[in-house]
Amino acid sequence: MVYIPRFLAGFASSYLFSQVPDQEVLRQAPDSITKSIAIVGAGSAGLGMLQTLLALPDSVKEGWEFTLFEEREDVGGVWLPDNRPASPPDVPESPLYPQLHTNTPVPFMTYPGFPFPPGTPLYPSHPHIKAYHERFAHHYQLFDFIRFNHRVDVASWVGTSEKGYWNLTVSDGSGIVTQKKFAHLVVASGNHHLPRIPTWKGQEEWLKSSSKEGSRRIIRHSVYYRHPEAYANQTVVFIGYGSSSRDIASQVLEFANKASTSKLKPQLGDPLKGVTYKPDLSHFTADGLVFTDGTIVDADTVILATGYLRQKPFLEKGGVLRADPSAKTNISSQGRLTTNLVYIFPLYQHILSLSDSYPTNALAFIGLPTIIANCPSDVAQSLLAAYAITQPHILASREKLLDELAAYEDRIRANGLDPYSNGHAMLGIDDSNDYQDDLVKLLHDKGVYSSDRFVETWRRDMRDYLYLKKGWQRIEELGIGYEWTKDAETEEDWAHVMYKVNEWQRKWEEENGIVFQPDLDFYH
Repeated sequence: MVYIPRFLAGFASSYLFSQVPDQEVLRQAPDSITKSIAIVGAGSAGLGMLQTLLALPDSVKEGWEFTLFEEREDVGGVWLPDNRPASPPDVPESPLYPQLHTNTPVPFMTYPGFPFPPGTPLYPSHPHIKAYHERFAHHYQLFDFIRFNHRVDVASWVGTSEKGYWNLTVSDGSGIVTQKKFAHLVVASGNHHLPRIPTWKGQEEWLKSSSKEGSRRIIRHSVYYRHPEAYANQTVVFIGYGSSSRDIASQVLEFANKASTSKLKPQLGDPLKGVTYKPDLSHFTADGLVFTDGTIVDADTVILATGYLRQKPFLEKGGVLRADPSAKTNISSQGRLTTNLVYIFPLYQHILSLSDSYPTNALAFIGLPTIIANCPSDVAQSLLAAYAITQPHILASREKLLDELAAYEDRIRANGLDPYSNGHAMLGIDDSNDYQDDLVKLLHDKGVYSSDRFVETWRRDMRDYLYLKKGWQRIEELGIGYEWTKDAETEEDWAHVMYKVNEWQRKWEEENGIVFQPDLDFYH
């Protein structure tokens, strides 16, 4: 939610603070902040970063102070529900809806070495994921370092490209605004906050016109979706092609008269029965939605499953991050950290900001990559960030890191993708597993980490488990899910469960002459 009075108070105090000349503020800054790290967000990424820091060797972390700010009341990030009614312009604190289940198996989603408890469904409902993050935080005693109901409203850099600190304007649950200083800032605030809401020609005319007496047409982003019963007896059109669109459509179908999807490709898993697949939406008229093939659908509700904007408002308010939707090259950033609302750049390995306003280890992002298993990726990224912060000698010069970034973007282009529209998706060049291994190998080659591999073999093997999800669906229909997972205590146990389910389903389909249809929804 947006709390205007608290934001104004925070902005005002930050503005007044910034009037002190930079060098004078640096002179006044206490020495204690030189070994301090602030983390923003207690979701998967923030918890992974905090635990990684606490797990550093004593010789490395000695004298360092860690603080994690979380604006909500508990850990879990996107997995912490917000079921309070909300409508534009207010935005829910989470897009989580009651019937949400994971679309990837839970062993794939775990922090390394910390499996889900025995008996967990292979594709569980969201309370299991929330409980997992709670258990992780308790196990590693993270709560002592977390400040709940503390929102970072503004983050600004005070200093030069070589020396300085972060000034954070933080408001607590009672509305008290304070200034806090840290040498390093880690942004782990998630990617599902600000909905991407496209517009089309004619939509206002369509909204005002209705062929049904007493009814009101609605265009609403999926962040507001909660219950499928709300769409009973309606014609619903979904705009979007991701797994959330498919999942919500499958729920709404039980109540709606008719459902159509635009840009929801049928090859993402089996086509949903009862859904009409459409090409791109062209425009609206008073009579309905016009698609690029010329067909028209009159709808009661349009649900925009169109994703989220890559923005970090507290960095933008502090002048740290510039939002420019037209930015298409690193040259256009002019040395400043920039977001084109899809891609934040220039970042080394999607993690370290290469802005020339501060040292290369002063600002890190954890959790930006998509099409990747979040928890293990969060830890791999956290390892690089943690050692870059505490042992900065491992990093090459800013110029060298920028050259590496440019080479990476060139490889993306060579594979037919534009890095500035592909964003942080692990597509087109780097296998998501190789990306994690490369981060750890860098640390190994610098002599600060013992292993040169990170991703376990069983995680890599999962790419071959094309029958896994369908097998688990059949197991749940038979009501025998608990029997399959009740003895899974270790990661090896869970890996064996997935292998057995995949093979069980594969043999059953072959014996029954079922034509193979891979579950291509696995990584979306």
